[in-house]
Amino acid sequence: MPSARLRIVGRLAAAGLIGIALASACGLAQAGSGLPPLPAMGPSLRKAVAFETGEQPGTIVIRKNEKALYLVTAAGHALRYQISVGRDGFGWTGTVKIASKTEWPEWRPPREMRARRPELPAMVPAGPYNPLGARALYLSRDGRDTLYRIHGTNDPKGVGFDGTSGCFRLTNTDVIDLFKRVAVGAKVVVE
Repeated sequence: MPSARLRIVGRLAAAGLIGIALASACGLAQAGSGLPPLPAMGPSLRKAVAFETGEQPGTIVIRKNEKALYLVTAAGHALRYQISVGRDGFGWTGTVKIASKTEWPEWRPPREMRARRPELPAMVPAGPYNPLGARALYLSRDGRDTLYRIHGTNDPKGVGFDGTSGCFRLTNTDVIDLFKRVAVGAKVVVE
């Protein structure tokens, strides 16, 4: 595993992002090693629940006020995942679709986000130190990217709050599970 960690650190350093990526993504340094520790995957906050909806199995229903994402599994049943949602001024509702899915995505902060936070890099490479975490589900409306994602996080304590810029954040453990269960083209209802 050390060689994989060295490659990740090397890619970040080559891109000029090591300080920013490590400070924002994991915020930790391993004493004396010169290498950051791998971020924790986080606990699974998933549970099977009774869930009444008219939506078909395979549909995701996000209830922002509950900070919960429901994956409909059968009539009257769903998997419930705890999530973080958009903070004040960044929430939204509507119906979208999963346009694509990526394992260990790279992160390119939108122009508007970089205008608010100029210290952000133009891009953080794929890997375990990326703020999007282990998986990302890209959301689209009418065939256009919304710039919103359902994604993991390298900070498992950052789940369950109003704290994102409009994306929906799960622990890496849960986003990996959701990623396996959801198809490209799946309907996502944000309430």
